[in-house]
Amino acid sequence: MAALPASTRFGYSLGSFTTGAFGTVPGLLLLPYLTDTMAVPGAVAGVIVLVPKAWDVVFNPFAGRLSDASLARHGSRRRFLLFGGIAIAVLFAAIFAHPGFGGTAADASYVVVMFLLCATAYGIFQVPYNALPAELTQDAHERTRLTSWRIGLLAIAILISGGGAPAITEGIGGVAGYRAMGVVIGLVILIGTIGVTLGIRRAPVGALRPTTPGWRDLLATMREWRAFRWLLGVYFIQALGLGTLLAGVNYAARYVFGNADLQTVLFVCFVGPALITMPLWPRIGARWGKLWGFRFACVAFGVGTAFLCAALVLPLGVSLVFVALAGVGYAGIQVFPLAILPDLITMEEERTGATRAGVAAGVWTASETLGLALGPGLFGLLLTIGGYVSTVDASAAQPSSAVTAILLGFSLLPGILVAAGILFLRRPVLEGVS
Repeated sequence: MAALPASTRFGYSLGSFTTGAFGTVPGLLLLPYLTDTMAVPGAVAGVIVLVPKAWDVVFNPFAGRLSDASLARHGSRRRFLLFGGIAIAVLFAAIFAHPGFGGTAADASYVVVMFLLCATAYGIFQVPYNALPAELTQDAHERTRLTSWRIGLLAIAILISGGGAPAITEGIGGVAGYRAMGVVIGLVILIGTIGVTLGIRRAPVGALRPTTPGWRDLLATMREWRAFRWLLGVYFIQALGLGTLLAGVNYAARYVFGNADLQTVLFVCFVGPALITMPLWPRIGARWGKLWGFRFACVAFGVGTAFLCAALVLPLGVSLVFVALAGVGYAGIQVFPLAILPDLITMEEERTGATRAGVAAGVWTASETLGLALGPGLFGLLLTIGGYVSTVDASAAQPSSAVTAILLGFSLLPGILVAAGILFLRRPVLEGVS
């Protein structure tokens, strides 16, 4: 089967600037934005981060059905990408606008509403975006290459947004820093949206199959689709681990490594190796198979985060080496699930004769969103257990128990959750994955 043109791979991958910015920055900064500019308690802030994204668990499968129907009717999912992405950009800036209503409850409620609307817009964009690889090509190895391009640009997007957003907030400082950051990252999201919409305008869409008639049929499919459920379980657990790690970067820089400016350094050390080693993972998948490549990535991430448990006594340079090792594993655990998913979708569509890409992507995105949202909530709970003191002064001292909770939430817990995915990557369950 012919390889996709480089322009299609690149055009599709530009959407990673939208997904990378929205998937990264709230996980990094929303929790400290709430705890350290509005004095919201850690556990409450964790719930605020969770609730809007938990809504996506309900909404995203519905968005998937709408996307499938639009594909059958118009032959393209591009309108969903365009409208959803523009809405994300505007609402993202609104989240961090901090209107200052004069009370913690009112300000926090404003964040909840804006984040809820933004998460809904993200579902409208992300669901069709995840569905596209199953339609752009039927070749399993070409899907891995397409996904590696996507994750490569995702790494760049994360470097720009995840490294730039803390630099803007710290450089300007206070509420004004968060406001400026919201506008800048909103522009990054907008660029990604326009890029992918234009980039796939001449791309193939694959076979146009009828959509599934009703929800009962879809639920029956999910009950019978064992391989998808197992892969979904792995992805959810690992998204939870990554969400916990991202939520801890800001706190770890300040209280474990002793310098708030190290946020950007930590992020570059984590994502930079992921970008450099990205071409390696498709080769491993082609030689040993996607499942073994996925397992190797889980091990690399787990080993790196395990050694980070000693960050309080290790020299900074040594800790950064282990951050980089975790970043190498991070690249693989991003590439392989997204490369396996379209293989499973194709097999299921051939079995049923109906479109499954949008609905499967909706459930998939809901699981990812919930995991990434629960991560900060879990980290916020650890802060509360550790006795973290919420304040409007981000430089306030914290008890040693809070520092220990931050360290474990940044290292050991994410490593355990990601490595646990190995237990679910069983060949008999995922039969047919090459």
